[in-house]
Amino acid sequence: MLSALSFLTIFGKPKLPDERTLAWFPVVGALIGLQLATTSWLLSYGVSSRLLSAGLVVLADLIITGMLHFDGFADSADGLLPHLDRRRRLEVMRSPDVGAFALTLVPVVLSLRWFSIISNADEWLMFIGIWMLSRTLMAAAPAFLPYAHDQGIVTPFLAGARKWFIVWFIPSAILMISVDAQRGPVAVGLAVLAGTAVLGLALKKINGFTGDVLGASAVVAETVALVIMAR
Repeated sequence: MLSALSFLTIFGKPKLPDERTLAWFPVVGALIGLQLATTSWLLSYGVSSRLLSAGLVVLADLIITGMLHFDGFADSADGLLPHLDRRRRLEVMRSPDVGAFALTLVPVVLSLRWFSIISNADEWLMFIGIWMLSRTLMAAAPAFLPYAHDQGIVTPFLAGARKWFIVWFIPSAILMISVDAQRGPVAVGLAVLAGTAVLGLALKKINGFTGDVLGASAVVAETVALVIMAR
């Protein structure tokens, strides 16, 4: 668990991932969601402005995760969306430079998350369910898709990829449905569909996934779920 925690968050000492790391992704996702839920709950007592409170929850997520997944989202936007050949796409995704697609989409996605949380910040179980769901998608994807690189940041734990990780969708779905029996199932379904669409686009464009693509799929899944759950 410590390797998954240090890999997905800023907590813990840096620890090399191994084949057991992926199994703990959903648990760490739930812990991130719990931290966000706690942050939202505390802010509800100390901050009267829902606009500010929601913005601080978004900021808390970026801090807790070290912006790792948004970095992957930005790199994936610049690498997968322009008209490029496969080799050039991979080069762009590895480059630290930020392109037009990332500069456009990152603020849009952050704004969608902010405004969605404004309308639903008091539904604390929602955060746990959504963040567990997104990390479940990250954990399950390597069992179904090839890796686009010969070697890369996720190479050490690819051997731990298992199809049964998808069972973690069940508790995340239960949490979402407990928050809203109508919106919850729709949010889960569309979030998984949107995250899978990102993975499918990567399969088409670069013949597989990368660490950046996994991060992008999580960001997209979370954002779609937050938007659907907004009241």
